[in-house]
Amino acid sequence: MLTCPACGQELDADAPQCSRCHLPGSLFAAVRDAAGSSPDPDAAYLRTIGEILSTVESEPPASVPDAPTRGLLGRSGRFPALPAAQLQPIGDFRSPTPIPELKDLPELPAGAPFAEVRRRLDEYFLLGRRLGLDFTDFEARYGAARLSDDLESLNVLLREMFVHIASVLAEEYESALGRRNELAQLVPTRSADVEFEAIRRAITTGDLAGAQRRLVHVRDELSRVEEQWEVGRILVTECDLLAETLRELGGDPTPAMGPLDEGRRYVQQGRRKEAEHLLARAAMALWAFLEPKFLDDLKRLRDRMIEVRASGGEVGPALRAFRDVASELKQRNYGGTILAYRQLRGYLDRTGAPEVLAPADEVPVPRTAPSA
Repeated sequence: MLTCPACGQELDADAPQCSRCHLPGSLFAAVRDAAGSSPDPDAAYLRTIGEILSTVESEPPASVPDAPTRGLLGRSGRFPALPAAQLQPIGDFRSPTPIPELKDLPELPAGAPFAEVRRRLDEYFLLGRRLGLDFTDFEARYGAARLSDDLESLNVLLREMFVHIASVLAEEYESALGRRNELAQLVPTRSADVEFEAIRRAITTGDLAGAQRRLVHVRDELSRVEEQWEVGRILVTECDLLAETLRELGGDPTPAMGPLDEGRRYVQQGRRKEAEHLLARAAMALWAFLEPKFLDDLKRLRDRMIEVRASGGEVGPALRAFRDVASELKQRNYGGTILAYRQLRGYLDRTGAPEVLAPADEVPVPRTAPSA
């Protein structure tokens, strides 16, 4: 019997692929090796990286920069998120259940008694302070209207304050809804969805204090979901970056996409640990397909760097990006490897002129740390 190195499914010895995640049998060894506790220092791609660096380094001997060699699946599950610009996955997502936007704000009913108007004004002033709003003008008008018991002026003030606060809450609602819609493409957001419906009802009935309390709750819930699924979301993005890069280099990631698709299903089912495990293996499978084309393009970039340097161009920032590629790859941080590679490619595929080479500290190399 065989065991799939991605999802753990037991298979017949002659199975061409995994029956659960569809990982091709030809990738079993590569994924199994990549899931080890530490990378093989004699791995072909590490030797090739060292050789490429040796031809562009100004001071020999060149080698892959030293870095911690913890295995991909053995790292901590807490790490900074990828830059926002990179969180643009290319894979297929489910369509989240739509939640309506807030369009027309309600109007307060007219004719409330004096005591009720004052009570609601006091509530709005308290709510405005919670929201950090500047109500200096409203406070002055409120004091003048109270001294003269001017109910009409108080009602005008009440309506203006209502519109002002409701507009602020509507903006916060739309901001939170945007976060929810991004999350809901990948992970369940059921608790947050219940809160959104309650916020809409509260605003449309004029209960602004209740809407504000629920907005606090929904933001807390979204933050909890984002933190809980941070590893899975970044692993999906990492896999998408690998697949997109493979396509850009003329390859076809389809044979290695099975574990990614299965990992997405686990995420949607709320099976976090299993999803993270499988998505990490999906990245390894995609790297196995990408590796030869990736190394070929690194050789092309090496030749381009040599040309730029021979023509008197400054290649220091590009060289530092090259070292970042090598360092990230040594740690099998595939997301960081691809981001550093894209920065390097951007440097050298423009003109190679010194003025287009950004400072080295602009090379984004996030630290991914999926757990087993």
